[in-house]
Amino acid sequence: MSSARSAYSRSRPPTGSSVRPAGLRYRDLIVRARTQLGGPIVLVWDNLSAHLMPPMKEFITASSDWLTVFQLPSCAPDFNPQEGIWALMKRGIGNLAVVNVDHLAKSVKRRLEKIQYRPHLIDGCLAGVGPIMDG
Repeated sequence: MSSARSAYSRSRPPTGSSVRPAGLRYRDLIVRARTQLGGPIVLVWDNLSAHLMPPMKEFITASSDWLTVFQLPSCAPDFNPQEGIWALMKRGIGNLAVVNVDHLAKSVKRRLEKIQYRPHLIDGCLAGVGPIMDG
């Protein structure tokens, strides 16, 4: 079992509850992270639409004294080591026929754990990334 923690949850909001837009949820998560970490935050973001919404851009600008955001180009697998991880993931479960979401989640988790315990695979994903900044 992995000791890593995830903020991912498959639970759905209760029926009738108001669902906050993704941009606001990201903003709230960033504010909570800053509160817990007690220091500046640096984010490297892809071009998810929630990252590019005007309210999110306004929040980033207003928080520039403690928040730095590096926006990846639209298609930048050479700068994004997670793309290699997803490629390994898809190779392992690409043709999997699942019965339900729980089955899919278990399969993904099992595949990620297999990757986690093979450091040479992760090193390969990092080595395939363009420029790396040391310490």
